[in-house]
Amino acid sequence: MIASDDEHFTEHVEEENYFVSMTDMMVGLVFIFIILMMYYALQFRKESDSRKASNQERTQILTQLRDELKKSDPKLKVIIVQESGILRLPASSLFDSGEDALTPSGRTTAEYLAKALYKVIPCYTNYEPRSPSCSPTSASIKVEALFIEGHTDTTPFAGRPGINNNLELSVKRASNTYARLTSVEPQLENLKSGPTNQSVLSISGYGDKRPANPETDAASKAMNRRIDLRILMAAPPGEEVKKIQDDTGLHQ
Repeated sequence: MIASDDEHFTEHVEEENYFVSMTDMMVGLVFIFIILMMYYALQFRKESDSRKASNQERTQILTQLRDELKKSDPKLKVIIVQESGILRLPASSLFDSGEDALTPSGRTTAEYLAKALYKVIPCYTNYEPRSPSCSPTSASIKVEALFIEGHTDTTPFAGRPGINNNLELSVKRASNTYARLTSVEPQLENLKSGPTNQSVLSISGYGDKRPANPETDAASKAMNRRIDLRILMAAPPGEEVKKIQDDTGLHQ
């Protein structure tokens, strides 16, 4: 049976309609894809700006802490590790070799540190009332946590009652530093941050597992024996990013 011209025309029209529909669908999918890419790019930009603002403010915190310590003791060795958010004190400025108890000079250093922390850190927590010296952005950019970290070198610890190895020694040193800080400035223990109002100050010990320098010479080992104050920042809410950019000039 031979198809009529009308049937051929109908098939041709149906094929054209099919291809038109497929083209429309592909154009629609590409449009949706572009919209999604723009959305994720915008979210990434906001996140990136927020992260930059937090890192910028963290550097300011570290600098303020170092300057306060230097005012109290110009000879004190204080190191800032900016990319990791760390304020570093050599263990020799706080402890005798193999000991976890703060030396008399170490207790004084910890006292200076406690006063510096109490002057700077409350601005970046839920602490009220806010000090007039707090920066404008500190109301939005919060310190999520501040860890007092104990570190040792790789020299095996001989051990004594209550402390069996380098890991336990590092934890004990961090704990004793924390105790001294909070005895000098008791309010440090009560600083809270974030929507859940979690405590800011905490401790951790790593023994020789996180060396500042992987070498094993005497100078490198001295660098690895240390107390680090590691600051973790909470990213500000998205709606605060533009205000922070305006306050800090970050958008320029």
